[in-house]
Amino acid sequence: MTDIKILWADDEIDLLKPQILFLEQKGYTVDPVSNGHDALDKFKNIHYDLIFLDEHMPGISGLETLARIKAINKDVPVVMITKNEEENIMEEAIGSQIADYLIKPVRPNQILLSIKKLTENKRLVSEKTSTNYRQEFQNISMELNNVNDHVEWAELYKKLIYWELELEKADNPDMKNILDMQKAEANKEFFKFVTKNYLKWLKEPGKESTPTLSHTLFKNKIIPNIDGDCPTFFILIDNLRYDHYRMMESILKEDFRKVSEDYFYAILPTTTQYSRNAIFSGLMPSEIDKKYPDKWFYDDENAGKNLHEEFFMNEQFKRFGIDLKTSYTKITNHQAGKVLEDTILNLMNNTFNVIVYNFVDMLSHARTEMEVLKELASDEAAYRSLTMSWFDHSPLFNAIQKLKEKKVRIIISSDHGTMRVQNPSKIIGDKATTTNLRYKTGKNLNFNEKEVFFIKNPEEAFLPKSNLSSSYVFAKEDYYFCYPNNYNHFVNYYRNTFQHGGVSIEEMIVPVVVFESK
Repeated sequence: MTDIKILWADDEIDLLKPQILFLEQKGYTVDPVSNGHDALDKFKNIHYDLIFLDEHMPGISGLETLARIKAINKDVPVVMITKNEEENIMEEAIGSQIADYLIKPVRPNQILLSIKKLTENKRLVSEKTSTNYRQEFQNISMELNNVNDHVEWAELYKKLIYWELELEKADNPDMKNILDMQKAEANKEFFKFVTKNYLKWLKEPGKESTPTLSHTLFKNKIIPNIDGDCPTFFILIDNLRYDHYRMMESILKEDFRKVSEDYFYAILPTTTQYSRNAIFSGLMPSEIDKKYPDKWFYDDENAGKNLHEEFFMNEQFKRFGIDLKTSYTKITNHQAGKVLEDTILNLMNNTFNVIVYNFVDMLSHARTEMEVLKELASDEAAYRSLTMSWFDHSPLFNAIQKLKEKKVRIIISSDHGTMRVQNPSKIIGDKATTTNLRYKTGKNLNFNEKEVFFIKNPEEAFLPKSNLSSSYVFAKEDYYFCYPNNYNHFVNYYRNTFQHGGVSIEEMIVPVVVFESK
């Protein structure tokens, strides 16, 4: 039985007794009235879950009654019922935010379907989604045991994100907890996969078994997508994860056609200094250090680490023998974003435009430091929601909107993702050891070997070293480094914050998506 209460207004209400009796037998409570005035009197004094409203009634019309109902409570769904199939009546009703539109004569099952769709939709979707995930759970578990290359890992990650977003909409905490455990298991296996293959990838860049990495992104994914017939905009949103992109895609697809969806693997450490410099230079960090020693700074040096990306990009184009009219814009604050919004059409004269937008990265770090943002982004779902809200109202989205009437190609990607950390890992190092929570480089590092990917010889991983005995460690899964001094304070301070630099699916597998104006 159900406790759903329905108000039904129709000047021929007596003829609808069979339909009303049918609904009452199904457990619904129906209050019948024969005109708009009586409907409004009832609605003012009684809570209804749904209203059926005849479009043509004596006294005040259905459309006028609808307007007055919405003025009292706009959230109650209203189904307009009419004999009139004229398009202007339909458009006016839809414009008045009706929930459904039915043409007389209405059959009992037609009415029942509308009720279920409007009052039980969330429950039915939740139940169906949960059932589907239960069936898929075993398939994903089997895939986890058999996945063995970078393509399969990317597909598995996309599948996990799909179910995470679906279960989030279904609002089923129990199923969501099961998925969280499955994601944790995936990261455990992914760590084994990366530690086994990462150094091999760096030595065998052309092999099919080697994914596109940060330093080969331009060569493999960006340059082939530059359209000589129209301007191409490469928008790199720092710290953008695949699930964040999925949320943004829903509004981008309203005005742009998705051409392709791809991915690359961010190099280690999965940080802006390393991955983004590698992207624009087409070189690994140690190669940048050797080729441009005045433009690479070690972690412990007090200098800007990402100040030469435009120079690196132009040098990379020169190496490939590519001559393009380019622009490079970096946005690090709201005011710069507003300038981009106002001037983006000026970039239409260039073949290739880079826009690096730092907001998501700033949000991640601000969330660590500001209590109010810790409340607003307390978990994955809240963090996604906050990121989506930013994008929907951002100067970046407003700028992109200005391009929708133009012939353009847009490539959206990032330099790395981010991981919500939960498990502390003790580490000891000297004063020169880096401060990042997901990776450390320095001399005489002391750590738990089971919780890290240890690279004793940085040259093997094409990583620069500030002295002869430097080594690197990368936190696995959702671990984060804490020093023994004041250990408990920092464990609690950083737990459940979003960090990057380590080895996880969320940090390493980065979307590369191409859109064109429709």
